[in-house]
Amino acid sequence: MLALEFPPINEVIRWKDLFPTFNKVALIGCLAALIGISIFLLAGRKNPMVAPTGVRNVAETGVEFIEDQIVMQTIGRDGLGWTPFLLTLFVFVYLCNLPGIIPVLQMPATARMAMPLFLAVIVWVIYNVVGFKHNGLSYLTGMVWPHNVPVAMRPLVGLIEFLSNIVLRPFSLAVRLFANMLAGHMLLVTFAVLSNAMLFAETKQVLLKPMTILPFFMLLFLTLFEVLVGFLQAYIFTILTAVYIGLARHPEH
Repeated sequence: MLALEFPPINEVIRWKDLFPTFNKVALIGCLAALIGISIFLLAGRKNPMVAPTGVRNVAETGVEFIEDQIVMQTIGRDGLGWTPFLLTLFVFVYLCNLPGIIPVLQMPATARMAMPLFLAVIVWVIYNVVGFKHNGLSYLTGMVWPHNVPVAMRPLVGLIEFLSNIVLRPFSLAVRLFANMLAGHMLLVTFAVLSNAMLFAETKQVLLKPMTILPFFMLLFLTLFEVLVGFLQAYIFTILTAVYIGLARHPEH
């Protein structure tokens, strides 16, 4: 029989600390922040009167994407001031997702719950502050006692709205990112282990070696697919953030 040993789950989702309290997940987070900062610092050094090329072209494309596909679609023109924050969030999440397909690193930092939950808490604080800033106490009272529903339904609808907006929303935002990235990581590990086991099978199982192409092909396909998934999850996280900010600014809508 084929000797297939799947690594312990603790080895798949957890690394030993590089030094106390700092492991590869933390390293990926730091690298993602440094790379994102470097891209926009380098882009900002170019002469704005010169046609964008290289890094500046990438940066301007990112800005236009956030403005056109996220801000204008969710908040509107008066939300363009949120472009820097949303761009930073998108770039950071994507750069944290990408290491899942990079050798040696081989895991997205967002496949550990700490990173998505930390980002979700930041988003939660921001959209609630925006809500109180633009609407005062009516932001909360309008949530727990909504005026656009019949009086008899207001207690129930208000409770649902309060739990959804204040309690559940940050967890759903974090879990969505975490679960999708962890699932992709586990699939990559599974087909990598299967390919390795079939390729280095015992001599008497030599007929298995040509079949290695099947799990290896799936591994390549899933690797390319994870590039798209990483982008989509960064986009979803960012556009939901924009939606929450827009709803907090104008809760009646």
